[in-house]
Order: sequence, then C-alpha cells, then structure tokens
Amino acid sequence: MRMSPHLAFLGNCEEAFRFYHHALGGDLVAMVRYGETPAGQGEPALHDKIAHARLVVGDAVLMGSDCGADRYAAPGGTMTMIGLDTPEEAERVFAALSEGGAVSMPMMETFFARRFGVCNDRFGVPWMVICEKPMDEACSAA
Repeated sequence: MRMSPHLAFLGNCEEAFRFYHHALGGDLVAMVRYGETPAGQGEPALHDKIAHARLVVGDAVLMGSDCGADRYAAPGGTMTMIGLDTPEEAERVFAALSEGGAVSMPMMETFFARRFGVCNDRFGVPWMVICEKPMDEACSAA
C-alpha cells in the first residue's frame, strides 16, 4: 500500500509545486494541464490550470491539482508531515516551506524530536516538519 498527500489549489497549483520542488528537491515528474486532458475540454476556466502535478522526493510522492471555486475548500483538520534524517535538513526544509507563510510552532527540540516545527506555507497548506529522536530516547524523556 502507498499513501500520498494530494493537495487542492484554487488556480495556483503550478506556482505551489514549483515552490515545493525548490523547497524539497526531488523530481517534478508531472505538470499536466486540464486542456491537455479530455476532462479539460468542458471547463474553459480550467483549461490552462493543472489537472495533475506530481513531485517525487525519494520514496515520497506529493500530488496536487487545481479545482474550480465550487469544489475548493481550504485545508483544515489535516497536515502534511515531512520526516527528515538530520536536524540540519529539518531546519532547511522548515525554513523553505515557512518562507512567506505563517509559523504556528517554531522549529525546536522536543521530547520526541531532535527538531519539530509546524507552519502554513504561502499557499495556506499546513506542514509538520520533524527529525525524530530514536523511540527509546523519546520514551525515556516523556
């Protein structure tokens, strides 16, 4: 089984995915416009918007698309979590994602993580960035 976040945007999916590619690295393997698909022939407002974006970073996949205002809802009740191997990489990714956004929990050491922070990026997407402590270390600190 694989699970991958799929993010919905109100017309700025391409900008967001170029930002994520810059912030996270990896390969931006798809940026398909509605006008390039049979589905896009019916909605002129979406013709040049993104029907499918796909960013692959290691084993992780982030997908997204634009949708019409009648189907769009701002993110709520969920966050996309990024786990990183080193505190330095967690700091770098958090700084990149939070640039132009809003930090709700600054990057810091916690009882369960070498680094942990929460932010909404400039597109309103909520992120948790973590470099976990080994489970035995985290459990003994609690």
